[in-house]
Amino acid sequence: MYRILLLSLVTLLAVLQYRMWFGESNVFELAALEQEITAQSVENDKLLLRNHQLEAEVKDLRKGLIAVEERARSELGMLKPNETFYQLINTAEQ
Repeated sequence: MYRILLLSLVTLLAVLQYRMWFGESNVFELAALEQEITAQSVENDKLLLRNHQLEAEVKDLRKGLIAVEERARSELGMLKPNETFYQLINTAEQ
């Protein structure tokens, strides 16, 4: 009687262990998915920060002309009327 019970319990344990290590949704897949989730969370945090920066820039551009003027000067090289542009070149580095 005890042998049948012991054999049944050992068989049940073997089946459960097999499913845990080699079956569908096993331990290895779970670890891989956790790594993917961590990597995606890091990427999401970077994108969220970028979105906040872009949102702040859009608000600045909508709010006033100072941000528009600064962007035109830095990115497009625009000048105001009657302004003189001086470009300094360091000849020592050449």
